Amino acid sequence: MAESVSSCVKRIVDKSPFIHEMLINGILSFSNYASSIQDEVQKAYGKEVKASAIVMALRRYGEELKKETAKTNHGNVEYGIVMKTNIFDVNLVRKDDFISKLGILYKSISTEKGDFLNITLGSHEVSLAVSEKYRYLVDELTEGEEILNQMNDLVALSLVFTGDFLQTPGIVYEAVRHLAWEQINVIEIVSTMNELTFVIKREDSMKAFDVLQGFLRAS
Repeated sequence: MAESVSSCVKRIVDKSPFIHEMLINGILSFSNYASSIQDEVQKAYGKEVKASAIVMALRRYGEELKKETAKTNHGNVEYGIVMKTNIFDVNLVRKDDFISKLGILYKSISTEKGDFLNITLGSHEVSLAVSEKYRYLVDELTEGEEILNQMNDLVALSLVFTGDFLQTPGIVYEAVRHLAWEQINVIEIVSTMNELTFVIKREDSMKAFDVLQGFLRAS
């Protein structure tokens, strides 16, 4: 089934969190934005589309987004923020023999004493985010491995929730949306039952702290 003009416009808007946010806040110039995406809409729709039709679709979608935002209820969710500094992050190609070494990290790093450790196993890659003081150990374990990327001087901001975090939809989206709006790049995202952690660059840490401190109230 061919897409409607409205569905084409929605798909284009949804690709940009900034345009999404501007529609919700009512600060987007419909006519200017309609002109900028007219060629893309026509290509997706398969025939000529008037700018006025795109403007109408944008207005309708803006109203939909405002209603959805107004309905968002974060219930009794409360949270505190824990910051951990001096984080080292490395990504490498996943290999079975390397995965067998990961137990060494778990045994060596004392998370109960405040050290940071997160291991993400993807289908083709492995990501390690650890306290900088254990970098020597990570270097030993990854020697000879195919490193894709590594970064140091990172910060982990953990939102520790109480209440219905797990059963409340939209919280992760709202947090990421507010960080994106402030142009804060997220290196890693870690979500557990009651915690949501963002690993970011040190220079973004204080701005990110301020954003995350009140993002539910601002949503």
